Amino acid sequence: MTETRQESLAELLGGRGGAVDASLPPVAFVVGWLVAGQSVVVGAWAAVLCGVLVGAVRLARGERPRAAVVSVLMVVVAALVALYTGRAEDFFLVQLLSNVASALLWAASIVVRWPLLGVVVGIVVGQRTRWRKDPDLLRAYGIASWAWVGQYVLRVVVFGSLWLTGQVVALGIARAALTWPLQAVCLAASWWLLRRALPEDHPGLRHPRVED
Repeated sequence: MTETRQESLAELLGGRGGAVDASLPPVAFVVGWLVAGQSVVVGAWAAVLCGVLVGAVRLARGERPRAAVVSVLMVVVAALVALYTGRAEDFFLVQLLSNVASALLWAASIVVRWPLLGVVVGIVVGQRTRWRKDPDLLRAYGIASWAWVGQYVLRVVVFGSLWLTGQVVALGIARAALTWPLQAVCLAASWWLLRRALPEDHPGLRHPRVED
């Protein structure tokens, strides 16, 4: 690619702050659950309070209110599920199901030639759907999107096996380990795939080759 300075996907799609923040309430749940003698109620309250605090910090950082509210709601729903079933491992059920849905959605987007990586990057850089008119970009985004499918599938396998065996502490550890660290690997892998898939003379992600 011929741009003077190539932006990585990590630069385009943002830093690790949101991913790190998302791992804090599950950790708080596990800590509260352990400290209170495996009390789901205490763990749920610890997670919700942590989620509210994280949401307030995100708002103070100037992030969009909708993103902060959605993150808090996800924690509340997870806590309610655990309280309803009385099983601590069910706090992680929402996250497990969301990863199943994400894996299916990303895979389907590649099959129908609307790879979600292209959709997201197109929105971020203000291209909308112009990238789809560039056969090289369309193909490259499709290839690179498989890294994201793999990310979600890995989480489903790990979270699913731990959830089925009721390993609450291991779920908390896995939730933290497979958030930002795995996302960083996914971003690096998809960026590498993108660069490999695009021709050497391609002007880059911000410059689709479109015949007007």
